[in-house]
Amino acid sequence: MTANIIDGKAAAERLRQQVGLEVSRLVTEYQLQPGLAVVLVGDDPASQVYVRNKGRQTVAAGMLSLEHKLDVAVPENELLALVDRLNNDPAVHGILVQLPLPGHIDEQRVLQAIDPAKDVDGFHPANVGRLATGDPAAMAPCTPMGCTLMLREQFDGALCGQNALVIGRSNIVGKPMAQLLLRESCTVTIAHSRTRDLPALCRQADIVVAATGRPEMVRGDWIKPGAVVIDVGINRIRFEGEEKARLVGDVAFDEVVEVAGATTPVPGGVGPMTIACLLRNTVVAACLQRGVSCGLV
Repeated sequence: MTANIIDGKAAAERLRQQVGLEVSRLVTEYQLQPGLAVVLVGDDPASQVYVRNKGRQTVAAGMLSLEHKLDVAVPENELLALVDRLNNDPAVHGILVQLPLPGHIDEQRVLQAIDPAKDVDGFHPANVGRLATGDPAAMAPCTPMGCTLMLREQFDGALCGQNALVIGRSNIVGKPMAQLLLRESCTVTIAHSRTRDLPALCRQADIVVAATGRPEMVRGDWIKPGAVVIDVGINRIRFEGEEKARLVGDVAFDEVVEVAGATTPVPGGVGPMTIACLLRNTVVAACLQRGVSCGLV
């Protein structure tokens, strides 16, 4: 058996189309154009490319895109003052401060300064708590949300009762991923580097989400035949005898693809869904702030 390869680019395109249609409806019915403000501190090349892609996709969806680029030496109080202005700007419905920030700035202080209603990254403690308690108004982090949407497609919405294993307990992916799967009525186990007999746990799971940061850690003989495997990892490594480094996930793809029912590749799997979910979260946030119904689920 060879697994179905889950096309993250195609899934992201479908979501962006849905976002675009919803934005058009909101503009027509409520004169509401969702606005996303992205703050970039410094000139890190990877962050610049990422922010540029976010801006392009935001505009393509018919949304308002606002970019604020600050010098790497900007004082923390100036960054906090900008966040405060964006919190009070009615044209801004979502705020994203691109991480990492320079060492002289307290990341947690900045993230906690963002209005939870505009925290489309889902990192504010208020949104973390709301997600844990099942509050539908909670903003969920974009990568776990993207994984959830892809899983819904794979199971035709029938996630209820599936046995799910999340490998990784980070605040950005592992923990919110588990909360989202619980919200879908899955039976959820969280595993990590100190879990005893991790392969045995994997073999019981209908769904495996790998977010460990360890290249090709999850092997093919760990996977239950027919299971759906979502690989969140992205690792740049150089194999023996090769001059250039390659991107690989946390899953040994060539092995797992022979056992799983479906799996995501790296690259081209989870990654494209992250920005698409950022757009989705901004539209949801705009609807919640205006008090109107949202057509995105």
